[in-house]
Amino acid sequence: MEIQYEYARIADALAREIEAGKIPPGGRLGNERELADLHGVSAGTIRRAVQELRDRGLVATLPGKGTYVLPQD
Repeated sequence: MEIQYEYARIADALAREIEAGKIPPGGRLGNERELADLHGVSAGTIRRAVQELRDRGLVATLPGKGTYVLPQD
């Protein structure tokens, strides 16, 4: 059984939603509090998950505006 950090599990779940088109290109992810409540984790865990999505090139964060899905090839 593989042990996975909670932030990585959430990042993978969000990535699957993005890849399936549930969150379309240009779509906005929920804010940290919304996502934390939805997934039952802290805002810090969500911050790490969103950073993981940025590292994968799936989203971009605009300070004060939110995090948006980038167009995929």
